[in-house]
Amino acid sequence: MSLPAETDTGGVNVRPLEGDADAAAFRALNEEWIARHFSIEERDRRQLGDPARAYIDTGGAILVAELDGVVVGCVALAPDGAGALELSKMAVSEGLRGRGVGRRLLEAAIEQARALGARSVFLGSSHKLPSAVHLYESFGFSHVPRETLRLASKRIDVYMELALEPR
Repeated sequence: MSLPAETDTGGVNVRPLEGDADAAAFRALNEEWIARHFSIEERDRRQLGDPARAYIDTGGAILVAELDGVVVGCVALAPDGAGALELSKMAVSEGLRGRGVGRRLLEAAIEQARALGARSVFLGSSHKLPSAVHLYESFGFSHVPRETLRLASKRIDVYMELALEPR
């Protein structure tokens, strides 16, 4: 089962990334939160510079949340080559944080991961982002030891994983 092209929840449509305007929004949303809390790393520049190549062309996906025709959030999934997907580059416009957009994106990303046949979804986050960590926990993500996941970013100090059961 694949994710419908558009899903409406409370006026927010979550859909796959389409074209240059969505790619530009993906970049801007992620640069905003990364630059505010951390520094943009070389890996970020590559992924944000050509998100379709970094995520979609490798067998993953990018979803965007749209409200009144404006992209207000995004999330990416990247395959690890062993049947799992990394949840990456999740961002929501500053003015809409805490209003359910992130929850809707995460729900859609998990469904997309199932549709792609992933056995699990994993992520790296930071203790500097307690709202994000709490959101992941509320979806059943478990904290795992650092050694469990091979994630290359200086900002990561929280490691989490969610086992997926086929539907």
